[in-house]
Amino acid sequence: MWNQKPCFRFEIDNLSEKKAVISSKTFVTGGCEWYLDIYPKGDRLANGHLSMYLSVANSTKLRTGWKRSVNYYFVLLNQSDKELHRSPIGQGVNLYCASHPSWGFGKVLPVSKFQEKGFLEKDKLIIEVYIKVIEAFDGEEVSNNKKNKTVDINGFQVFASQVTKVGKIFTDHPDIALDVKPTKQEVKTAYMHVLLRVIKTLNKPPKSLSDTRLNKASSDLSELMDVGFKLDWLKLKFDEVSLERKKADDTNESRAQRLEKRAKKLELMELDFKLDSLNRKKADDTKESLDKEVEKRAAQIELGFNRRLNKKLGDLERKRSYDTSVFDSQIKQIEGHVMGLGLKLDSLNTKLEEMSKEKKKADDDADVTLVQELKNLELMVSDIKVELDKKKNISSDDGFLLVD
Repeated sequence: MWNQKPCFRFEIDNLSEKKAVISSKTFVTGGCEWYLDIYPKGDRLANGHLSMYLSVANSTKLRTGWKRSVNYYFVLLNQSDKELHRSPIGQGVNLYCASHPSWGFGKVLPVSKFQEKGFLEKDKLIIEVYIKVIEAFDGEEVSNNKKNKTVDINGFQVFASQVTKVGKIFTDHPDIALDVKPTKQEVKTAYMHVLLRVIKTLNKPPKSLSDTRLNKASSDLSELMDVGFKLDWLKLKFDEVSLERKKADDTNESRAQRLEKRAKKLELMELDFKLDSLNRKKADDTKESLDKEVEKRAAQIELGFNRRLNKKLGDLERKRSYDTSVFDSQIKQIEGHVMGLGLKLDSLNTKLEEMSKEKKKADDDADVTLVQELKNLELMVSDIKVELDKKKNISSDDGFLLVD
């Protein structure tokens, strides 16, 4: 469970005027001493971003094997306590130890963001840090014999295990400590330990170094040079390592960009698939709704048609019944008329037969009359011939010749 109150609140005035690293005072939480390092313009690897780190205080004075397992996060506020930024929370446990006494964030916010109008109030930045110490081990007590067993190399008291490394440094760079300002042996020894730690960090493969370790090495290197160590050669080494690390970062970034581009493409494909599925579902729903509407409309039309059809059939049935009765009446009338005509025809046939008989009889009588008349004419002609013959005879007798 995180504490609702910050473990430490650090206020920075005139932020835009700050350039060098800003270190807070030491504060205690979870039984451990801490301090903050803030880089207003970013450290060497921040690329124009504000950087901030949480560090263990007096780490060189702790016992051998000390360690701190810690979770932490930062909150950035303006003068009105309006939250400007909150770092990620609970991204794993950070293990502080002699080789890693500092952890933090190299890129918090772009420096240009703080220059935007209205972002900060009166150029004041407030940083709150929330710390949860999960485990703290103070290390083992070193016996006086081991503790006092040191060797002096060019004015620096170093442990026997460090003699070879320190001796090589002075052999390769004899003037490295000529201008060192601190004179107290304890302080000089502490700085030598810091120098050995920086060299150890820079001798590791660049790809294996995190931003935090490089930032810490850069901070330590600057501090060593500020107190008089001549470390141009080591600074050159740091620049080379940083460049190699940057190339690796660029390669990884390029690969990350490709992966991100591919991921976006896959996301777009998934989105297109979802949209297509949604459109198909919508079309199916629309089609189903349309089909239902068509079915409903067809049912209504069919119902109306059936009603009209039944009405028409009823009308036709009634009309057919009426027409049948009228037709039957007309048939009966026609049949009656036909029967009447049949009777009349029979009567006419009877009359015709009678007339035929009468005509035949008349004809027969006429023929008899005609024959009689012809006979009478024949008789008359015969009589006339006879008379003529008589006249001829008479004429001949009178001296006339009649020519026929």
